[in-house]
Amino acid sequence: MKIQQLITNELRAVFTNHALLLTVFGGVLFYSFLYPLPYAKQLPREQSVVVVDLDGSQLSRRLIRMVDATPQVEIVRQSHSLSQAKELMVREKLAGILVIPEHFYRDLLQGKSPTLSYAGDASYFLVYGTVLEGMMMAGKTLAAEVSVTRLLMSGQAMELAEKQYHAVAIGMHALFNEAGGYVNYVIPAIFVLILHQTLLMGTGILGATQNEMVNNGEKMYWQNTSPFNLLTVRAILFFVIYALLSLYYFGVAFQFYDIARLADMNALAFLSTVFLLSTIFLGISLGTLFPRPELATATALISSLPIIFSSGIIWPESAIPSPIVMAASMIPAIPAMKAYILLNQMGAELQQIQALLTHLALLTLFYGVTAFTLLQVKTKRCRAKMRSL
Repeated sequence: MKIQQLITNELRAVFTNHALLLTVFGGVLFYSFLYPLPYAKQLPREQSVVVVDLDGSQLSRRLIRMVDATPQVEIVRQSHSLSQAKELMVREKLAGILVIPEHFYRDLLQGKSPTLSYAGDASYFLVYGTVLEGMMMAGKTLAAEVSVTRLLMSGQAMELAEKQYHAVAIGMHALFNEAGGYVNYVIPAIFVLILHQTLLMGTGILGATQNEMVNNGEKMYWQNTSPFNLLTVRAILFFVIYALLSLYYFGVAFQFYDIARLADMNALAFLSTVFLLSTIFLGISLGTLFPRPELATATALISSLPIIFSSGIIWPESAIPSPIVMAASMIPAIPAMKAYILLNQMGAELQQIQALLTHLALLTLFYGVTAFTLLQVKTKRCRAKMRSL
């Protein structure tokens, strides 16, 4: 079969496969809006809290106003007992309960450290941590005011009193995530994973669909061509498709969500090339093994969470068992996520991600040879089966 005929048949096979088109184009577009949605506001703010003020002093009421003034917390209810506060929290689905203890004002004036209590659902760790942060800010500010006031009453000058309370001033600035939110932290890695998984599904669905047709006794166009030509044409076709989809993700989608883009275009193109080729060859290899197309989709979906959690992006790699890290290193998405974040979000140079690029290049070579070998075996079996018929 001539190359022109093979290209035409491959194009027809891809663009007439509705499951493949829905997965590749529909999936990429749909997930570009679905996954960032929970993180669109960057950080949880104005979490509703009920207060139990057991002190009832002027200072405790001031603390309540200070907590309510923080961007993290909104005081929506006040209760006279802890049991009533629990009922309110459950009924109105509040973020938690702040309890100001008895003798709060007296203990502060005596130089003691009263304990502010907070109850909430710690399984919602973002909400839980945000409320605690707001309460700690308000509590520390009030404690600072009381301490400085006490020093002033003892005869200290204002400037000296402030320095005695805060001997060291700490200034913190996030270098690569200035907003301190989750869009710039999570979404760039998730977008790489989406490209990886949908590409595996697309190539896997195509190969598995043709396997099913062969098992049903149909003759396929690629049975009369060389495995090398088939691999080359199929790889180029999917590469062109996903190069365009990558431009959408790293261009339009990043612009829409205001995600940092610091990479040089040539460096980004080089990284995308080795990443896409390694994933394409892996997907073609898997496609030769699946007898039915739905298995490709199920495999990609089931593996998504293990991949993201073993990548070292969400969960620190030092806390992941070594066998899992070694197994995950065979998945192209793992080094690709790290490389894209270093290059695009942290402004690294191409030389600084050389190890990750080498890793992806070796995966490209390995899966390229694997895909060629499996296609060769598959072609020989199909030809033998046709001759026997």
